[in-house]
Amino acid sequence: MSQAADEPRNTVHDGNGRAGDSGVSFVPADFTVPRGFRDATFHLVPLGPEHNDRDYRAWTSSMDHIQRTPGFERYGWPVPMTPEENLRDLRRHREDFEHRVGFTYSVLIGDDVIGCVYIYPAGRPGHATVRSWVREDHAELDAPLYELVSAWLRQTWPFHDFSYSPRTKEHDFAAR
Repeated sequence: MSQAADEPRNTVHDGNGRAGDSGVSFVPADFTVPRGFRDATFHLVPLGPEHNDRDYRAWTSSMDHIQRTPGFERYGWPVPMTPEENLRDLRRHREDFEHRVGFTYSVLIGDDVIGCVYIYPAGRPGHATVRSWVREDHAELDAPLYELVSAWLRQTWPFHDFSYSPRTKEHDFAAR
């Protein structure tokens, strides 16, 4: 798949960019990366190997739906993989988080994984590319998650700007 020069590289799991081999953080050294976020509906926690079974069930139950989600239409993910491959991918996301080169959060309702949020470099200093998805059986929560994450990014994160595919009426999954 061809990408624009300022687009991040793809990973197997999420179609999001990885920071590359430089290991350079894309947030300032003095920024305290949020270990999560909670509101009345959602609980975001750093994605890691402990989520493997629930994460695997979440995205494999909604592959076509995720591929239609704004921001994922052209990234070629999800693709079939084994639970072991998914576990390796979750470990990579945890490493990215620990090295401050990308931040992936599981979206939980209670203990149930209903989606993910990915925050990765956009190829320009101070800019991020953000993507999120929710399971098809929670499609009505896609727009509220988008609004919540957008506000959280503006209020808490140190980015000058970020790209995050908006949710519009034509992408209203609940109406389909």
